[in-house]
Amino acid sequence: SQAIMLESFPPHERGQAMALWGLGIVVAPIFGPVLGGWLTDDYSWRWVFYINIPVGIAALLLIRRYVFDPPYIRRESSRIDYLGLILMIVGIGALQIALDQGQEEDWFASDWITAMITVAGIALTALVIRELRVRFPIIDLRIFKELTYTTGVVLITMMGFVLYGSMVIFPILLQTLLQYPPLQAGIAMAPRGIGMLLITPLVGILIARIDARTLLASGFGIGAITLYWFSALNLNAGYWDFFWPQLIQGASFALLFVPLTTITMDPIPNETMGNATSIFNLMRNVGGSAGIAVGQTLLVRGRQRYINILGAHISAYDTAVQERLRQLQSAFAARGADPVTAAERAQGALWGTVQKQAAILTFNRSFLIFGMIMLVLVPLGYVMRRPRSGHRTMASE
Repeated sequence: SQAIMLESFPPHERGQAMALWGLGIVVAPIFGPVLGGWLTDDYSWRWVFYINIPVGIAALLLIRRYVFDPPYIRRESSRIDYLGLILMIVGIGALQIALDQGQEEDWFASDWITAMITVAGIALTALVIRELRVRFPIIDLRIFKELTYTTGVVLITMMGFVLYGSMVIFPILLQTLLQYPPLQAGIAMAPRGIGMLLITPLVGILIARIDARTLLASGFGIGAITLYWFSALNLNAGYWDFFWPQLIQGASFALLFVPLTTITMDPIPNETMGNATSIFNLMRNVGGSAGIAVGQTLLVRGRQRYINILGAHISAYDTAVQERLRQLQSAFAARGADPVTAAERAQGALWGTVQKQAAILTFNRSFLIFGMIMLVLVPLGYVMRRPRSGHRTMASE
């Protein structure tokens, strides 16, 4: 779809075209979590997948009716690089399995995960060598000779890493620590999509008047600020503590997505646009998978780290600890527990407090790490060439 949009508009209109295309994309973060929460609460999580069936059928019918190959695409060869296709499937598949199951299997402590990563490394290395030598490659890697495109792919990979990595841990924070039911968690996540919806049309206008690289740097910078904002949350946070940083974060991703796509694809000729957008979006998804894996690992291992740190300060000889235990024991005794049971419950409650505080510190640290990554990416956009489609001084205008 991205290739079709970019091929259908001249360079000086691509920014606005991608902004309009992006309006369709931003519907997902608004309605997706809310719809998914409602289906999970009232029906079953399986319906999150079933609802794609009628949408998929409608998409197939519309594609058949309205989408056609442009005349400049010629089928120069009926040959397909089957070996390259197999290497790509095996390599990407093994990598996705390793990223998905890595934390559960304790990463390299598992022979299974080690084997998957080894297979992925060998297959993807062989794929690169194969695709650079074969006459009709399944993916044309020679496109990476273009520095602007290569930089754009790196940025979209890291953007996917941060976007998906931070998004996957946020509902966990809402549902595990703050006890939000699925529907309420979905509603709490909607402001991110609202921010994108409000700003995306404006970006389509600004990209014709402001250097797209400046918009890109602003998006990374604002995104880093919002993630730092998230890193300061505590267990007393309410809905509005989530609303504003998410709304602004959605606006920052709107500033990222449209300019990054426009700049990256600007030097690419229409004849190779399909190949370029395929690699571009593939790397966004690979980055997203890596971000999700890293986010899960940060939560599990960080929580244990902070439990050890906080637990080291809990001593039976500490007067503050003794006082807290007496308060808890009295509270449980007032509810009818005998002295022994009340003492056991008091110790369990104190341990639960340590676990919760360790968990929120882990979430804070994870958001901070993702924010630091965004901050590092701020200047990289200026490595790319200014797009023909993104400035007023173009000859076509």
